[in-house]
Amino acid sequence: MDPKDLRFETPAIYTVRVVGFLDERWSGCFGGLTIKAESTGDDDRPITTITGRMADQATLLGLLNALYNYHFPLLSLECQCLEEL
Repeated sequence: MDPKDLRFETPAIYTVRVVGFLDERWSGCFGGLTIKAESTGDDDRPITTITGRMADQATLLGLLNALYNYHFPLLSLECQCLEEL
């Protein structure tokens, strides 16, 4: 699918990166998304990457709101792969 075809209700695969540690136990809270935390070397705060298919952008907003409520600073958000309609 062409990125110009992305709509509010279009399913897609997103990758969200935040500062802080989340492990796989959070996966159930986030609808089964893949969660991977990585050390940043000298810094004591790891970076967590959350990846998975989301039904639409309302689902994505729900994830972002949850991360905001838990005070995880957002580093990046990427729409990796668009699903076929």
